[in-house]
Amino acid sequence: MKSPTVRGIGLPLPSLTIDSQRLLFSLSSFIAAAITLAIAFSASLPRPWWALLTVYVTAQPMAGAFRPKTLYRLGGIATGAAVTILLVPNLQNSPELLVLCLASWTGFCIYLAVLDRTPRAFLFQMAAFSSAVISFPYLDDPANIFDTTIARVQEMTVAILCVTAVHALLQPWSATPVIRARAQSFLDHARRWAAEAIGGRHTRLENEHRRMLAADITELGMIAVHLPFDQRWAPATKRRVTALQQQLARILPLASAAANRLDLLRAQGKLPPELARLIDDVSDWLSDPESTVHQSAPLIRRCERAAAEEERGDWTALLTASACVRIAECLAALAASRRLAGRIGSPGRPRLEARAAQPFVLARDHGMAALAGLATATAIALYCAVWILLAWPNGSATAAFAALITCSFAAQDDPAPVIGRYLLATLKTFPVAALYLFVILPRVDGYEMLIVTLAPALLWMGYVQADPARSPQALPMFSCFIVAMGFLARFQGDFALFINTGLAQLGGIVATLAVTKMFRSANVLRTARRILRANWAELAQLADIRRPFLPDRWTAQAMDRLGQVAGRMAVAPSGDALHAADGLADLRIGRNIIPIRRALPHVPHDARHRLGAVLSGLSACYSGWWRRGRVDPPPAALLQSIDGALDALLTLPPDEARRRALRALVGMRCNLFPAADAPAMEVRA
Repeated sequence: MKSPTVRGIGLPLPSLTIDSQRLLFSLSSFIAAAITLAIAFSASLPRPWWALLTVYVTAQPMAGAFRPKTLYRLGGIATGAAVTILLVPNLQNSPELLVLCLASWTGFCIYLAVLDRTPRAFLFQMAAFSSAVISFPYLDDPANIFDTTIARVQEMTVAILCVTAVHALLQPWSATPVIRARAQSFLDHARRWAAEAIGGRHTRLENEHRRMLAADITELGMIAVHLPFDQRWAPATKRRVTALQQQLARILPLASAAANRLDLLRAQGKLPPELARLIDDVSDWLSDPESTVHQSAPLIRRCERAAAEEERGDWTALLTASACVRIAECLAALAASRRLAGRIGSPGRPRLEARAAQPFVLARDHGMAALAGLATATAIALYCAVWILLAWPNGSATAAFAALITCSFAAQDDPAPVIGRYLLATLKTFPVAALYLFVILPRVDGYEMLIVTLAPALLWMGYVQADPARSPQALPMFSCFIVAMGFLARFQGDFALFINTGLAQLGGIVATLAVTKMFRSANVLRTARRILRANWAELAQLADIRRPFLPDRWTAQAMDRLGQVAGRMAVAPSGDALHAADGLADLRIGRNIIPIRRALPHVPHDARHRLGAVLSGLSACYSGWWRRGRVDPPPAALLQSIDGALDALLTLPPDEARRRALRALVGMRCNLFPAADAPAMEVRA
């Protein structure tokens, strides 16, 4: 059926479809807000609007996303309150020193929040936010700071408990379906990309697609943190998700390694007929959405039989064997991932592979965390300096709003665009707030009528909050509307107070935007380069036999860094040197270092010496890249070391450690020296 159109114009009318889940989320938040206001009015809390605002700041469209954050938020509020009571009374006669201490504390909390990319970060973020919003509005008169702090803690605690309880009862949506859908989407995308890469059909956006797949792996683990709060068998499910992450992390480097070998074989000439048929069958299985896991087993066995050609010892045979082995491992990882994804959310004991999975360790960027903390501390110190120097009566409110915005967006590389949209949403909400405050609320009498009157505005804003495309607009809308209303026990429609409060909010947003433009907007590419350099430093340490050998930890962190770079590559100009750094090639080389280090105790002294020379050359190469901050051609001596190690391993008996190290050397040579001539090798009968 055709969509309705405007008569005489032919333009389609906007859709009036209402999403039931978003409406249920908005209704749940509104009920929690009504209960919170009832408790605040009954208990005569001095600032009920703080409690109401906390309801909507705390609410999340997915129940599993805010349940684990409840304790962290409460802990953060208590920590911020304790710091406030510790600092304000003791430094009330030295406002400059007090502001410096509060700014430093806020910056330190943001540093910890950015460094810890789990729900635990909300503890540090809430500690920074609560200490700022409690302290700054009362620096002019800190005599009652203890009573004020206790009141703020009570208001925010009531709000957090109400919204958690109501959403758990009325909106019990789980993180499990989200994880299952995300895993299935990743697998579908990875299979299509692997089919194109192995089949030689490379596209212009291939690198971007691969980086986005890496980002999806990290996001899967971030969502999985919420599983223990969703269902009683969630620990088993979380172990399955961890095992799934480990398998998914193998798919990208394995598929790209196989594509790399096949491209080199195609460059030498046409693929052998048997290998070409195998590639076609693998591509068909990957491309077919109806293919089953069991159909991968015959393909894996065919790849393993084809890999036996490496025993001949010539370079073409080694390339063929390397490609087939990587294809077989990729198919096995895909099959295992599909089985694990199908069992996510089901009760029962986890299987062996899920039980054996190690936690997927995230990479930590101390530089980015320190920069975010320093920018936050500097911004708050500047706000307060302007407020104190100008002696502006509402400057304390400006500092509080500025601290709220700064803490909310501190983890982003460039918060300026988001803060700009925050400003626009605030400006759009002011007329609604004025309409309610001066036209509607003067005619309202009693708590029941107040709730009925607020329902249209709060339900609409809650629906916007549940829409992923518009959710960033929700926080400024709620803060503008709720703060302007005041929501005290007795109605106060003071126009001068309304204007001053509005100017304070706008001043805080504009000041935050200006400071962000000065301190943060130029750091996106710098952050991406720092992440790549950190990966090079880790690779240098992985290849250094004097360093501890933690392969699983390195793989997880390298995949996480590849995902972090994904979102930042979009802002890099086409000719930027950042595009020359192939993080996926680094990931493949790192995974080739692992079997070489594992083979060292299992080979004779001469072969061990040659493998050690390869590892030493790799460590020196990546250390040089890390020091210079750019990718340079690897030294020719490293190529000679790799060829020497290949010759040494080909003379040894074909045990498993030797095979894995040999394939790793082939992969290393292909990644570091793709244009080098084939090595001279003696073909064995």
